[in-house]
Amino acid sequence: MAEQSERRLFGRQRRANSDVPRDRRYVVKVNADEDAKLQARAVVAGVTVPRLMFEAGMNAHVETSTERKQALAELFAVSRTLGTVANNVNQLARYANTEGRFPDEAEAVVAEYRELTARIDETIRRLAGA
Repeated sequence: MAEQSERRLFGRQRRANSDVPRDRRYVVKVNADEDAKLQARAVVAGVTVPRLMFEAGMNAHVETSTERKQALAELFAVSRTLGTVANNVNQLARYANTEGRFPDEAEAVVAEYRELTARIDETIRRLAGA
């Protein structure tokens, strides 16, 4: 009985009633190992497994492994392209040193560099959850 009153003091066990009926249902099948992990996380959080899954799903800061893989793939692609741009910058610097002037094509390289740094910043923000 004391445990029941503690639960009421520290928060609801059930979700509040809704003005709109909750008529959608999802079925998620898990194996024994996944069930044990879900049960353990629910106990630590002090909620039921369905509540844990609902709150995790509704949390805007939750990152799926698919989203993380896409962001990492983007970083690797940008890294490869940045290597190409760095090579172009080295060639432009060599040309400028030997000819005594900076070539007109350098503007395109600078624009590509700016685009790449913007992509890097955006991908890092996505990974950071900002």
